Parts: sequence; C-alpha cells; structure tokens
Amino acid sequence: MSYNRFIALGDSMTEGMQDEVINGKYRGWADRVADVMAENYENFTYANLAIRGKLVGQVHDEQVPIALGLANGPSTIVSFHAGANDVIRPKYDPEKTMKTYNSAVDALIKGGVSLMLFCVLEDSGKKNKTAQIWQERFAIFNENVRRKANDVGAILFDPNQDDFWRDSRFIHEDRLHLNSEGHRRVAQAVLARLNLPHDSDWRTPLPPESPKSIIEKTQVNLNWFGAYAVPWMIRRARRRSSGDGRSAKYPAPINWKR
Repeated sequence: MSYNRFIALGDSMTEGMQDEVINGKYRGWADRVADVMAENYENFTYANLAIRGKLVGQVHDEQVPIALGLANGPSTIVSFHAGANDVIRPKYDPEKTMKTYNSAVDALIKGGVSLMLFCVLEDSGKKNKTAQIWQERFAIFNENVRRKANDVGAILFDPNQDDFWRDSRFIHEDRLHLNSEGHRRVAQAVLARLNLPHDSDWRTPLPPESPKSIIEKTQVNLNWFGAYAVPWMIRRARRRSSGDGRSAKYPAPINWKR
C-alpha cells in the first residue's frame, strides 16, 4: 500500500515526549516514521494531532473529527494510540474506556482510512503493587485492542510479543515515557510492518546492564521523586493535566521533508 498522508492521533507517546527536541518540538516515533515515508511516497504530507495527557474521550472528541476532515481515503494512514492515561488513573472505568476506544476506531474505519492500532506493554518487569495493578488492567485493555483490530482489519503493533521491550533502558528517567532509543525502535517496528526502509537491529536486545550500588539507586529514586513525582502529584491535586492549554504540534498536514 502506498500512502500520501499520515495522521497521528493520541497522547504523549505519539506527541513524542522525552525524545530529542527539534525546532522546539519533541521528535518522537511518529515524526521518525514520517521522515522515511516522505522519502518513499510522492506528495506526502503529515499531521500530528497528539497532545500529552489526553484521555481516550478527549482524543475521540477532539482529534478524531479533525483527522476525518483531513483524510482522503485509504491512501491516508492514521495511527490511533489512546487509553493508557485512562488505565493508570485511580478511578479507571474499563467499560467506559473501551466503549469510547471502540467508538473512535469505528469512526475512523467508517471514514475510509487505513488504520494502525497499538497495544500497551503489560509487563514492565517491575514487581511493586502499582506495576501489578497496571499489568492486570493493561492485559484486559489490550485484549479489547486486539479484538477490535481483528474485527476492523487494522494494522496492530503489540510489544508484548517481544521480551526485549521490557528493558527499562528504553524508558526515560521519568519512568513513564519512551526515551530516544525507545522512540527509535518503535519507529523501526512501524516501518518494518509497512515494508519501508528500516534499521534491522530494532529487535536486538541491549547488552547486559552494569549493576548499580544501593547509593546510586537511592540517588536515582530521590531525583525522580523531586523532578517527576512531586509535579505529577501537584497536578493531580489541582485536577490539571500536562496537556492543558497545549495545542498539537502539527495540526494540519504539511509537506514533510527533514
């Protein structure tokens, strides 16, 4: 399939948070995919409507209608990755989240686009109580994503099929978002699935990690708590989101050439 437009929808992962910054914007896996698509498809344009912190209902209501207005049939490929922020909320409502997710997918399919969906990594390798709760929730969430992808014939990316994704060195020091190497590997996985040029090493595990001392681990934990945990708790107390007041980095299709 040849695509002349790529529209990326979702939250911080698709916005590209914690990847390298280019011209004041996070790069991210979607921009990296667009780089290669632009080199291989004629008259290629790219839009990225994703905004950090968005819940699936916000992506459904705010981004999907815009994407449908910008789409031009199957030659437009849309990536839809939303729901993870809902799953990790204390008051997570699985029935509502999955109903909204499925409604968004149905709307995109009805709009005639080619569609990419994503599962979330279930097992991060951590064994604390929070990680166990998230793993159980994401396992159920992912079953819905897999079933929906199969029902509508969407392209599906599922990191749970490859153990190497559990390596924490693909995660930024904030312990939530991908780092640059993580974004690079996601981009290569997408490109491989689209039969476009890609780095062949994207499935290669990293070499063994050197063990850290207790002092080093303690310092890392303290730094994380002050830099990331405290600001997150303050936002939650104020009922604010990291995406409040932000706009999409590429809200309309642009000719994409790095």
